[in-house]
Amino acid sequence: MDGMNWLVTGGCGFIGSAFVRRLLAADAPVPGGVVCQVDRVVVLDKLTYAGNPANLEAGQGDPRYRFVQGDIADGPLVRRLLGEERPDLLLNFAAESHVDRSLEGEFPFLHTNVVGTQVLLRAWTERGQGRFVQVSTDEVYGSLGEQGVFREGDPLAPSSPYAASKAAGELLVQAAVRSWGLDAVIARSCNNLGPYQHPEKLVPKMIALASLGQVLPVYGTGRNVRDWIWVQDNCEGLLRAALSGRAGRVYNLGAGQERENLQVVGHILDRLGASRDLISLVADRQGHDWRYALDSSRARDELGWAPTMSFEQALDRTVDWYRQNPAWWRPLLAGGAP
Repeated sequence: MDGMNWLVTGGCGFIGSAFVRRLLAADAPVPGGVVCQVDRVVVLDKLTYAGNPANLEAGQGDPRYRFVQGDIADGPLVRRLLGEERPDLLLNFAAESHVDRSLEGEFPFLHTNVVGTQVLLRAWTERGQGRFVQVSTDEVYGSLGEQGVFREGDPLAPSSPYAASKAAGELLVQAAVRSWGLDAVIARSCNNLGPYQHPEKLVPKMIALASLGQVLPVYGTGRNVRDWIWVQDNCEGLLRAALSGRAGRVYNLGAGQERENLQVVGHILDRLGASRDLISLVADRQGHDWRYALDSSRARDELGWAPTMSFEQALDRTVDWYRQNPAWWRPLLAGGAP
């Protein structure tokens, strides 16, 4: 597929901006990456606290790039934008995504992740062409025990309002596929590592606090397990799903790099040369999922995708980026969730 126009919602967020940067460098991808000609990249972003235009400075001055500030739940805006740009593909990264914030106030999550997704689906379906990619999360599956992995056909059992809202968005996409014949794929990604992630999330928050010599609060026993992936590896999987995924399919994008939270925090402290005495175990989060792990064999077999970077490499690169860019994260740290 050559000469495509892309609409990326939530493109000023962490993963969305990494994907846009990947698109704008599509003719010179990472080794083994997909080569595709990109004519146009339009970003629609509401610019909530987690959306940062500075994440896309690389797009400034590129004639292929356009930024539009707006809410995906604004139907007239979405329809007008689709009419103006006539994109070939839409990737929906737009989401409220922080579990703690969803426990404190769920309605912004329902507005964006459910209502906003449905507004996009209706407007996109009325256009009558193009692929819709719903970017989702492994959290829709709920919690695993010590053994096993999640597969795409497993039931959804979300534990937080955030995860439930993402599951609802997925079900709306699947309904549009069945009722309206929508050409759509869904990608469920594991925890991402990389630059430009808001310091409310575990890794950048711990890097920031450790850099300042402050206490690092870790929920419960710190033994909860997550699968971690380098953000550009995830973006490569999303790009392949968009270009060659089978219509109506769900694809897990996991790296098989499971680590306990205490291992992650300990590695950060070691990389920064800080004492592990800074770790403080605090009361556990409500409904805290114990473990996530994904079977990504479908993406490997059907998309030819595989992650390229180990957890240690990804975390070291992430720590180094935050250490070198305090001017980016310091203004955001005070406004982050607990």
